[in-house]
Amino acid sequence: MGTEAISIINSSALTGVFDNPNNCLNQEKNEFWYEEEIDDDLKWSFALNSVLQKATSEYQDIVLLDTKKFGKVLVLDGKMQSAEADEFIYHECLIHPALLCHANPKTMFIMGGGEGSAAREAFKHKSIEKVVMCDIDKEVVDFCHKHLTINQEAFNNSKLELMINDAKAELEGRKEKFDIIVGDLADPVEGGPCYQLYTKSFYENILKPRLTENGIFITQAGPAGIYTHKEVFSSIYNTIKQVFKYVVPFTAHVPSYADTWGWVMASDHPILLDAKDLDVKIQDRIDGELLYLNGAAMLSSTSLNKTISQSLKQETHVYTEESARFLHGHGLIMNRL
Repeated sequence: MGTEAISIINSSALTGVFDNPNNCLNQEKNEFWYEEEIDDDLKWSFALNSVLQKATSEYQDIVLLDTKKFGKVLVLDGKMQSAEADEFIYHECLIHPALLCHANPKTMFIMGGGEGSAAREAFKHKSIEKVVMCDIDKEVVDFCHKHLTINQEAFNNSKLELMINDAKAELEGRKEKFDIIVGDLADPVEGGPCYQLYTKSFYENILKPRLTENGIFITQAGPAGIYTHKEVFSSIYNTIKQVFKYVVPFTAHVPSYADTWGWVMASDHPILLDAKDLDVKIQDRIDGELLYLNGAAMLSSTSLNKTISQSLKQETHVYTEESARFLHGHGLIMNRL
């Protein structure tokens, strides 16, 4: 999800914000801020109530912030992953399009997803019998299970098979096939391991063989705004086009990301999108309420503006381990004086 470097700013030049969560309380004269560096000359700040929890795993730093505007915000290695107020936009777009476009989805494999929100959305579908969620970081999974109360029911669902493993290794080692495979992965950042799960060789040799005949793959694909879509979105789309016959890119604005976000859905079976048909499927197949998606919203999300449409048509870059593209920023947590 997010990949931007961040810092914590406090207006009174106090130190030790992350050493004492109480230090981040917005007092009468002291305001504390979470700041993302979107680009070298562009930053995005959130006013904080407090730092709720923090932990460190083998792989990354984990922080849960309480922001004034977006509620609880999950930050991994200084990179915002999701915000309580609007994470439903990201996760509904990640999960439901593929499930609704499949004739009868019963099994799903989630690469990443340790937050639990992707599994939560999948379990709204009556037909789902099994969800394998494979995240490499047990500390993140345990942290989210404990502190993100909205997802506790999903973590405790008997249909969930939780695997702590590298998703690539897990798929390589499995013989079963899945109706849906989901990429709920961190963005490709230089020096990080996730970019390998966006490569043509991975899609072609490891992921696609683990799909059923009519299976559908869907992945988050990074920022997809007018100024940001060429960073990785167009390249991920073009790479997937080299592997699957039918590829559908779509986007939605996520307020806490300060940008439009992109997803790519792909299959070797035709993907049919009809607003009325999708509304019928939502009514018949789903228990619970979708807050963002309906048939019209799903269909309109695939209508890209002229600039982005032309970029996707003209994109020639293919993701490989040797020629990967990376998003700006590495991610830091610090106190700015």
